[in-house]
Amino acid sequence: MLGFGIVVPLLPFYAKSFDAPPWQIALIFSAFAVGTFFGEPFWGRLSDRIGRKPVLISTIVANCLCYLALAFAPDAWAAFGIRLLGGLFSGNGSVIQGYIADVTPPERRTRAMSYQSAAWNVGLIVGPSLGGLFARPEAGHLGFQLPLFIAAALFGTCAVGIALFIRESRQRDLSATYRPNRWAATGEAARHPVVGKLMLVTFLVGFAFTGVESIFGLWAQARYDWGPREVGIAFAFAGAASAATQMTFAGPLAERYGQGRMLAAGMALTMICMALQPVVSSGPATIALMSLSAVGSSVAFPNVAAMISEAADPHRQGQILGLNNAMGALARVIGPFCAGLSFAGLTIHGPFLQGALAVAPAIWLALAAGEIARQRRGGGQP
Repeated sequence: MLGFGIVVPLLPFYAKSFDAPPWQIALIFSAFAVGTFFGEPFWGRLSDRIGRKPVLISTIVANCLCYLALAFAPDAWAAFGIRLLGGLFSGNGSVIQGYIADVTPPERRTRAMSYQSAAWNVGLIVGPSLGGLFARPEAGHLGFQLPLFIAAALFGTCAVGIALFIRESRQRDLSATYRPNRWAATGEAARHPVVGKLMLVTFLVGFAFTGVESIFGLWAQARYDWGPREVGIAFAFAGAASAATQMTFAGPLAERYGQGRMLAAGMALTMICMALQPVVSSGPATIALMSLSAVGSSVAFPNVAAMISEAADPHRQGQILGLNNAMGALARVIGPFCAGLSFAGLTIHGPFLQGALAVAPAIWLALAAGEIARQRRGGGQP
């Protein structure tokens, strides 16, 4: 995530170095999510069969190569293709979540998923700052090569670390037990009273959050005349707030008040912050609202992964978690595209307003999923 975080805040400026219009910038941002949409269920299902470790190593090495290729992309369409391929190999979040579910008892999974999310956010604290420090937008496209080289090196280091220090969490399982294909499994998951609602939550919140994230650099430039450095600092503050929440409060709050209730509370906080963002008129206030919105999401998302891992068949956790992550990836395709259209065609505040509207129904869905999960467990905590 450190390597990923270096690149993400720079993408709008990187795409502009090709003289790309806003709709092409949105496509480059969304290409990664398109690849992830197809990769998540595939890698999750494969890791259920052959183990988590080999899938993680191979996908991370492939990402290292994709970041190297991105540094030499000749035009916006080549960048789109490389990001598409990189997203396919980056669809390994379900493998990581499956590993955590393999080695963690159900009552501790929200806490463990929170630690995982905190580690991701630590990468997003340092990454944007490094990206802003080493990027040279005034040099055009070549000014973004050094951050991309650093990202590739970090992915390579990660793959070596997994190969040397991480033990396999599950035995290879090539038996003929029932493993439906992606589309049959999607139908089963959508009909599940808990998993289906949580997948919809993932889509709605992902649509809102990534829409804002994708266009934030251009919005901040239009509103405050910010450049890559200031945008990187804003992302770093949001990442710090999110990581601190996940390392300290997210797990204990879920264990005390219930996963469904904390998921709903996080969604409510995110919705309020997005709705208020167009109203504020200073950089510090914008960063404060970004950070509070990140706190809301940091409380919410570990609960989604933990609840799904508890509701899913233990032999198919990777696949079901992958389907949920694929819904998030689909949202990252549609969200930035819609945000780009509303930013360019309606108002620069459009991405925040559509985000708040999308999150609102997720609050009810979270409460409903938590109540059904509680009933299925026989009256325990939601």
